[in-house]
Amino acid sequence: SLFSLCGVYMFSPFLCGFPVGALPTQSMFNPFFLFSRSVKFVDCGRRDHVRLRSSDPEDFRIEGDGLLYAARSLRASSARRTTVVIHAQDVETRERWHTQVQLTSPPTLPPDTPTAAQTVREIVFLGQRSNSGGALKRRRRDWVIPSINVPENSRGPFPSELVRIRSDHDKTRSLRYSVTGPGADQAPTGIFVINAISGELSVMKPLDREQIPSFHLRAHAVDLNGNQVENPIDISINVIDMNDNRPEFVHQIWNGTVPEGSKPGTLVMTVTAIDRDDPRTANGMLRYKILAQTPESPTSNMFTINNQTGGIITVAAGLDREKVPQYTLIIQATDMEGNAMYGLSNTATAIIRVTDVNDNPPEFTTDTFYGEVPENRVSIIVANLSVTDKDQPNTPAWNAVYKIIGGDPTGRFAVPTDPASNKGLVTVIKPIDYEISRSYVLTVVAENDAPLATTMHLPRQSTATVSIKVIDVNESPYFEPNPKLMRLEEGMPAESMLTVFTAQDPDRFMQQTIRYSKLSDPAGWLRVDPANGQISTIAMLDRESPYVQNNLYNATFLASDSGIPPASGTGTLQILLMDINDNAPHVFPHEAEVCERPEPNAINITAVDRDIHPNAGPFAFELGSRPLDVRRNWTLTRLTGEYAQLSLKIGYLESGIYEVPIIITDSGNLPMSNTSYLRVKVCQCDHNGDCVDMERIVAAGLGTGAIIAILLCIIILLILVLLFVVWMKRRDKERQAKQLLIDPEDDVRDNILKYDEEGGGEEDQDYDLSQLQQPDTVEPDTIKPVGIRRLDERPIHPEPQYPVRSVAPHPGDIGDFINEGLKAADNDPTAPPYDSLLVFDYEGSGSTAGSLSSLNSSSSGGDQDYDYLNEWGPRFRKLADMYGGSDD
Repeated sequence: SLFSLCGVYMFSPFLCGFPVGALPTQSMFNPFFLFSRSVKFVDCGRRDHVRLRSSDPEDFRIEGDGLLYAARSLRASSARRTTVVIHAQDVETRERWHTQVQLTSPPTLPPDTPTAAQTVREIVFLGQRSNSGGALKRRRRDWVIPSINVPENSRGPFPSELVRIRSDHDKTRSLRYSVTGPGADQAPTGIFVINAISGELSVMKPLDREQIPSFHLRAHAVDLNGNQVENPIDISINVIDMNDNRPEFVHQIWNGTVPEGSKPGTLVMTVTAIDRDDPRTANGMLRYKILAQTPESPTSNMFTINNQTGGIITVAAGLDREKVPQYTLIIQATDMEGNAMYGLSNTATAIIRVTDVNDNPPEFTTDTFYGEVPENRVSIIVANLSVTDKDQPNTPAWNAVYKIIGGDPTGRFAVPTDPASNKGLVTVIKPIDYEISRSYVLTVVAENDAPLATTMHLPRQSTATVSIKVIDVNESPYFEPNPKLMRLEEGMPAESMLTVFTAQDPDRFMQQTIRYSKLSDPAGWLRVDPANGQISTIAMLDRESPYVQNNLYNATFLASDSGIPPASGTGTLQILLMDINDNAPHVFPHEAEVCERPEPNAINITAVDRDIHPNAGPFAFELGSRPLDVRRNWTLTRLTGEYAQLSLKIGYLESGIYEVPIIITDSGNLPMSNTSYLRVKVCQCDHNGDCVDMERIVAAGLGTGAIIAILLCIIILLILVLLFVVWMKRRDKERQAKQLLIDPEDDVRDNILKYDEEGGGEEDQDYDLSQLQQPDTVEPDTIKPVGIRRLDERPIHPEPQYPVRSVAPHPGDIGDFINEGLKAADNDPTAPPYDSLLVFDYEGSGSTAGSLSSLNSSSSGGDQDYDYLNEWGPRFRKLADMYGGSDD
């Protein structure tokens, strides 16, 4: 490789580097980055296949990205001038390259003297060259500019020159230089600027690798006319990482768990921190460390941490939740691979909770527990067994399970666990008899739901003794056997001794007497002796009684002792009654019907006997001898031992109801006979052999007299209905006769209204006053509107039916018409007394009747005789007094 301050000429692929580097001025230094620029393999695409190594790996190492580091502490005197050879090899093609890097200690220079690191590089645009003789010829070819490394967070001064760009053509003509790309003319702009004349590329402000790790610019050279004189060249600027970011934990508080008793090496949890610096450099390489452990029990180093992965593991035995339930660790993460001098650190808290395992068995609080229980009681708690367990409460390692391992051979006790208190509840599940056992001594063992940890030493099982005393109580007497069955023949007379039904008292250790009484005796047949339980009859036993079911009669008796409080028990006496022949048979059915003529429609009959076999069937059937015509008219044929057939013996029998006596005898040891009557209805039949309807009525038991009585009742009912209708019509006629003088449509009084206030008159009314002039011409349908009435009218009752005046009456008929209206008004009890004395405020005009004033005219007043008004009734007597009679 050929290195030059003016340019680089090399074959590709190649290594490029800077021959001089500066060591720090400290007399001693730890591994430290030496160069602001790196030795770099620049052939793109082969980087991953090239391996770099240092010729002095004990003192210097080179990373894959080309950064050179001191591998150990060096003294400046020993490294006054050191040459390091960097070798590169392609792992595929086995090609090799190498370059040399010289390291020197910088001399003491004035502050303003530039160092080798401050030397400005120069990038030259190369063109095609040739000598005059033509012996040496160099043709133009592509070339690669190594990356420019700029440390981040530089303090300046700014602008700070990075590189100088120059073209070979600047000797012959004036050129202008420019750069393009992000950081120059693209966002973020203003970071890099170039002097258009001199070609000096400078950075204007500090760079931050965490924001932009690299910049890619393109340099251009043009003449004054803007014509391109050189092909653009690419400039790559890498921002060199500085350790300017502290590690940050993902969580400030980490929570983890570990079972108690865990072996050393058990992974508990993994903590993680992040550093924004370049993870490929020491700036971003973190190392973890435990700074403190709280509490420091049983040792201060119960845990350790993998310094690279952050995994926390146990390193000591003795984790015991019952002693230390929780540990708190302070974890530190440091970059620079954990270098305490140059690295940056941060801390977080790790809380490790020790989880419980069943390493402590339950232990009884005492060796013996005591309790007592009344006999014959179940589902009661006798004693509470308490235990202690150091494991975590309300977990399977703490929950206790109790078992009875001795002292209860019959299984009368159980010990469930109270989930709240973890106590054992000794409970009676079967009745206990004081007379059999007066006490119990139980052996109970307590265990956990979860088995003990296999790594733990199994201790002796925790057991306890439960002493239980049984209390004697007054028990009820009991009958033996219960129920008691006895067989008797029915018909046993009263005052017969049946049996002795006694009870036993289970309280053998109590001196008590027993009294007997009757609790249930449905038929009232039995009596019991209170002292000895002897049972006798007070009435005859009857198997056919309704209180006997399936030949069994049940009676219940009560036995009471003299204890305090007294106790009682019941017993049932079952009497199986055996049948005797004490019931005569009866014919069945009791009624039948047959036609008048002996068509083949005979009557089948059987017998009913309350007794049972052998005191019932087979039966013997026979016709009675009375009356004499029975055997003449009827014949009885025995079909089987249970059935017989009755039929007519003669050719015709008049319709009616006949009582046929039938003698039935059973098959008892002492047979019993009975004459029962079969009621036979003889009726007329149709062609199908069925009784006709009327004859069915007769056959139903209704005689001729009954039918006549029914018909008479129907006739009387019809007459009453007819009389009621006639009465209603008559009443309607009377109401019609009570009409007013004229029909309501023609009544002029309807148009004369009384006003309680002044003014008004006919001008204020919506009435047709012409009806007063010609009331005869009013049509029936021109009735006054509904709701318009005189003040003296009745608003609720129907209008009286007064006689209707003819359309064109003869003038001489007016008197008859008035008389009829007066009579109707006198007979109307609901008419007001002033209906006949009305005041007419308007006489009308053009009336065919003339003026009413003629009644008072001097020409006719003396000739008119008004005495006949007295005959019209009390309502016209006032008129008669006014106009008739004497001169008074």
